[in-house]
Amino acid sequence: MKRSTLILLKTLTWVACLGPLGLLIYGAVTNTLGPDPTANIELTTGYNTLLLLILSLAVTPLRKLVPRLSWLIKFRRLLGLFAFFYGTLHMLTYVALYAGFDVHAMLADIEKRRFITMGVAGWLLLLPLAATSTTWAIRKLGGKNWNRLHRMVYVAAVCGVIHYWWQVKPGVLSPLRLTLVLGVLLLSRPVLAWYERRRVGVVKG
Repeated sequence: MKRSTLILLKTLTWVACLGPLGLLIYGAVTNTLGPDPTANIELTTGYNTLLLLILSLAVTPLRKLVPRLSWLIKFRRLLGLFAFFYGTLHMLTYVALYAGFDVHAMLADIEKRRFITMGVAGWLLLLPLAATSTTWAIRKLGGKNWNRLHRMVYVAAVCGVIHYWWQVKPGVLSPLRLTLVLGVLLLSRPVLAWYERRRVGVVKG
């Protein structure tokens, strides 16, 4: 891929990823976030956290299925970091606007409300992944250790989906689409691993 094309695609990715935040800021300035602005912010940041996380997880299967898309790897870290960015905004919305920075209230919520417990767990799993997303961290940890650590992203995504289901009211199916996509991505890992082993065996044979 040409460098100019890659720069253009990365610029468009930045614009797309920052779009939801821009809309929230615009809504806050113009007072058009609806009757419950805090809930709107919480829902938007939470949804985009999961969406971007799932998009980052889709990069590897797509590259394996379609070798011509190998350039997608250059976007995986960017999508993952934006997922953590929105996850942090999601967390801060709760801490600042719902809990009012009250530590005792937050601890009580974590203990009593299972969806908050699951959300905090998901964010804590993403924290070391974001902190070790640099080339320096990969060299320091070593490729194998880094890959082993970053497999936690799948656990974080599962926590996020569970958090979403537990937060919505019974009968609400809004988390279903993201759940199905994540399920396909999780199933694709062993399937693609089996396919690669079989392909290598055929080549050697």
